Amino acid sequence: MAQVTREPFGEIPGQGRVEKWILQSAHVAVEIITLGCIIKSVKTKGKYGQVDDIVLGYDNLEGYVSDPRYFGAVVGRVANRIAQGRFVVEGREYQLAVNNGPNTLHGGLRGFNKVIWASEGVEGGVRLTLSSPDGDQGYPGEVQAQVTYTLQGNTLTLLYQAQSNRTTPINLTNHSYFNLAGQGTPDVYDHEVSISTQSFLPVDDTSIPTGEVRPVDGTPFDLRRPALIGSRLKELPGPGFDHNFCLSAPGDPWGEKACARVFHPASGRVLEVSTSQPGVQFYTANFLDGSLAGKGGACYGKHSSFCLETQNWPDAVNKASFPDALLRPGEEYRHVTRFTFSTG
Repeated sequence: MAQVTREPFGEIPGQGRVEKWILQSAHVAVEIITLGCIIKSVKTKGKYGQVDDIVLGYDNLEGYVSDPRYFGAVVGRVANRIAQGRFVVEGREYQLAVNNGPNTLHGGLRGFNKVIWASEGVEGGVRLTLSSPDGDQGYPGEVQAQVTYTLQGNTLTLLYQAQSNRTTPINLTNHSYFNLAGQGTPDVYDHEVSISTQSFLPVDDTSIPTGEVRPVDGTPFDLRRPALIGSRLKELPGPGFDHNFCLSAPGDPWGEKACARVFHPASGRVLEVSTSQPGVQFYTANFLDGSLAGKGGACYGKHSSFCLETQNWPDAVNKASFPDALLRPGEEYRHVTRFTFSTG
């Protein structure tokens, strides 16, 4: 297992101290901060032995405190979008603050990404915990959430767990932005992506799924064989990929499966993703515009990275035909995602 160390990373006035945990194996080094369970860096070797940080982010805490784009963070209580910020649970309607056009995105105005989590070391990693009170951002129920990162060899495992004392929607994911050429590289057009799925979710003009589950056959969303991201983006209407790919159907048994692979030929780096979640949101950083100064002063522009956000299907709380999005008292929310880094 990885060597685990921790050190101070700064303090947020009125919130408290933030720590940085470093997980180091022979192949990969990962830094995680307790604000938002953020993956601050992932350093891996390329085929010629060169080491690069392959996730976008900031050099200091202040960058993450003000960050509007969820770099590296665990987002919740509900990742992705809820239409109109509205849902009904057990006959009661809940209205959340809207923060993405007419919709609620990634938990609301102050989601799990803006909170300092408690932390403790575990074998090969770190466990982070959070108590989200009843009514937090408008959601019902007190939720006890836990995210455990462990590094073994070249695989980073993320284990998500949660319990609630009232029925509530929940959907946790990590929002790391990857560039396998190294963060700060202008685009990911030369990356090859494959996603092992037969269907995806079309969306309306506010990025809410229409309810249709559409086969990928004959569409630019057919990524079952490796496709160059730059070429495929030219075939898409709109700014790029920001769509859920369906990995399992509603009611399917819990099980982990390989879902995506990205290869960068020039560096030789490979990222493989497996998950127990029913979906993965493939996002090509369409809304980065160069205005954010990241690590080393890098300007992160449109298509400068990609995200593979393993999660439930967007707006599932409002669509009975989608996988169940509710966590009930006495149940445990439990999902696992693995990122494996190698060279090919």
